[in-house]
Amino acid sequence: MAILTIQSLSLQIEKKILCRDLSVQIGENQRWGLLGKNGAGKTTLLHALIGQRHASQGSIQLDGKSIYDLKQRQLASKVGILFQQGIEALPATVFETVMLGRHPHTQSLLWDDQKDIEIAESALAAFDLDQLKERDVGTLSGGELQRLALAMLLAQTPQLFLLDEPSNHLDVAFEVKLLSVLTNKVAETSASLIMATHDINLAFRFCENIILLLADGESLVGKSVDVLTEENLSQAYGCPIKSVRSGDHRLFYPA
Repeated sequence: MAILTIQSLSLQIEKKILCRDLSVQIGENQRWGLLGKNGAGKTTLLHALIGQRHASQGSIQLDGKSIYDLKQRQLASKVGILFQQGIEALPATVFETVMLGRHPHTQSLLWDDQKDIEIAESALAAFDLDQLKERDVGTLSGGELQRLALAMLLAQTPQLFLLDEPSNHLDVAFEVKLLSVLTNKVAETSASLIMATHDINLAFRFCENIILLLADGESLVGKSVDVLTEENLSQAYGCPIKSVRSGDHRLFYPA
């Protein structure tokens, strides 16, 4: 069952074509990597998927309905996005901030539902922030802020997770942890995930499917093992990309 259907989508900024005639179906329990060099249009495409950037042509449907026909609250209850800049420090505690992720689902503005509190606390624990719940957000490090943004996204419990460079400010251990947490959440809830990243190896490890943006609006879409080849990546990034195997893993590097 398709959660998101992108049909014949074309995007451009001024005269630069970012994607042309892109068609993708994102199904339940699928993880997609969105790759391409800086300026290829990864962030713009994610913004288009939530209606913040209008397409030159084509359609985007969520559960069979055009995203332009959905009200903001409806969209927020189904789609969660982690922006590249993460979240800014707010005059609030860590717990109060993660509870904002429950806003699209709340029935009352006067009190917090116990179920929402439990979901928020579980999201904090998933990213090792439960001991910081009473801390002022302004006292957090860059890495802690990024983990809080991810916890807020997790608390939102969307059908579709959109991640723009989710490993920003995170060390290697937390890069792996965050994607393991999200992988499990996608499987548990039959959700789906699209992750824009500059890290080819991270995408290859955690995403079964890839959208690879090329020059002049062209793109390659398919299984990771088919799309992420030395030839395709060298074309996309404009430099030689080689790979080596280590056991069951495959690692890419610029030659």
